[in-house]
Formats: sequence, structure tokens, C-alpha cells
Amino acid sequence: CVAAFAVSAVASQWERTGKPFNPLLGETYELIREDLGFRWVSEQVSHHPPISAFHAEGLREDFVFHGSIYPKLKFWGKSIEAEPKGTITLELPKYNESYTWTNPTCCVHNIIVGQLWIEQYGNVEVINHKTGERCNMTFKPCGLFGKELHKVEGYIQDKSKKKLCAIYGKWTECLYTVDPAHFDAHKKTDKKTAEEKKSNKEPQSNVDEESEEKPPPDAETVQVIPGSVLIWKIAPRPENSTKFYAFSTFAMQLNELDKSMKGVLPPTDSRLRPDIRAMENGEIDLASTEKKRLEEKQRTARKNRSKSTEEWKIRWFQQGSNPHNKAQDWLCTKGYWDRNYTHLPDIY
Repeated sequence: CVAAFAVSAVASQWERTGKPFNPLLGETYELIREDLGFRWVSEQVSHHPPISAFHAEGLREDFVFHGSIYPKLKFWGKSIEAEPKGTITLELPKYNESYTWTNPTCCVHNIIVGQLWIEQYGNVEVINHKTGERCNMTFKPCGLFGKELHKVEGYIQDKSKKKLCAIYGKWTECLYTVDPAHFDAHKKTDKKTAEEKKSNKEPQSNVDEESEEKPPPDAETVQVIPGSVLIWKIAPRPENSTKFYAFSTFAMQLNELDKSMKGVLPPTDSRLRPDIRAMENGEIDLASTEKKRLEEKQRTARKNRSKSTEEWKIRWFQQGSNPHNKAQDWLCTKGYWDRNYTHLPDIY
């Protein structure tokens, strides 16, 4: 279930190639959902490199979820690759369990010409630090003809590396678990069938192996192996999602600003950011003007700090050692929910 949760977070990025605003240093966001039983706070703790730290917790003290989003960008001419550097941690106090993992690499293709499309690939290892169990999942690159596009597969193993179950599916669609012996037998049969088909076909020439064209959509969905159990399925997005940055219904609600919230939110909350507010209200020209003003204000503030001994003060997080894997992490200082918002920086 934790592995499925990790995959579901990646699924939210599907077809989300647009990003109108970059977070400003010190920008925050909070969300309290009593109906869903959690609260969340995040802060942009670094601008170069861009790092967003977050902390969420269950209102019934049933979970703690924290980590950082720290993409290391690489430009490859026709594509941008974002290698994730931040660690994700999930703690389940009821079971005295903690899990850590890192997201797969994300690549956006056709950044110069053509239709933008997103690919996720690489290995993701979800570790249960109490039991020593690990879920090793491979997000497969699409390959030359897109046959592996969106596919995810792997195994959950105990601390002695014995396979407990197999996990497979697509990060854009669903995830199943099945007995590892059945999974291995299915893969062997699939490989044999593919080799037979390949030997019966004429060799193709003039194939551009560096093609960045979007692979054709899958002709079929996930092929379900008999005996499999469905553990996650993506929720359908609203019909107008493509007009709103491929947001889910949940994501579309996140920028709502009720009048009663203005006296509660800190002045650094992104819902109070002028350019975002203008765009939300359909005032595109004003949003563009405000965006330029805020970016220039941020650059000026950075120059002024470099000329003095003043250092930027991160308010709600601090760097420290993750207690579970000892890696450097951003940890919440817990003071946010006391609503003590004095001496916050004027970033807007």
C-alpha cells in the first residue's frame, strides 16, 4: 500500500507540462482538511537550487508525511531531465513503522519543437525501516517504439531478499500485486512471444533512435495476470483538466481563497501572492506585470543580502539528519501551527 501511495504521487504529474509560476524564496502553503483528516504546511527553503520542504500529519495522529522536492535539472537539447534529490518519509505511529523513498527521474520531451510529453523512469526503493522489507520498483523508459511507456514493475522482498510478492502496472493507470512465481512465469511467456514476433517481422531500417516524438498511445491497458489483486487505480480527471494544467479535481481546489482565510493565513501563503491571485481572477495582463515585479524584487533582495552579512532565515524548517536513514533532510520545526507570524519576510 505504501508503494502504491508512492506511485500515486508520481501519477499526478501525468501530462502536467505547464508551470506558470516559480515559487519565491520564503513562499509558504498550508492546507487543513478536517474532512480528510490531515493538515499540511510547505515552504520554499531554497531558490538556487529550488527546494520545497513539506510536512503533513494526520489529525488523529495516525501518520506523519514529510520530505523535500529538490529536482536536479539536466538539459539534453530536446528534453529536460529532472533527477529527484529529496527524500520522502512516511511514518505510521500506530504500527511503529517508518518508510523512506526517492521519486523516479522525470523527463519532459520536445521542449523546442513538437508536443510536450512526460516520461518517468528509474528505480524506486521503498524501505520499511522496522522490518527491513523493501519494495524495489522499476519505472520503465518508453523504449524505441513506446512498448514500455508508463510501465512499473518490481518486487517486495523481506530482509533476507526473499520475494514476498510482485507488483506491476502503469503509473498513469493502476497497480496490481500478485504471487512472484506467477509474475515470473508470465514475464517469461511474454518474452518468448515477443521474440517469436520479432523473428517473423522484416527488419526495419532508417529508424531514428534519438527521436523525441511522442510514442503512440497504448493499444491496450494493463494486462492483468490471473490471481492479481488491484491495490491502486487513478481517479479520473475532470473534463476541463487540460485547460487547467492537467490538474486533478483535488488540485483545482488548492488555490481557493475564502474571505475568512485572509486573517488566518500568514502573509507568505501562495494564495495571497498577487500574480497568482490576478491569474485566478482572469486578469492575465496584471498577472504578467506582477510576476515580473515579484521576480525583480526577489533578485534585488538577493543582491542586497550578498553585499551584507545578512543571511536568509528559513522560518518553518531546518536541515538535519533523517532519523530513519541518516540522510540530510528538511525537518519541520513545528512552530507553524502556533500562528505566530510576526517578523515574516515581505516577499510580495
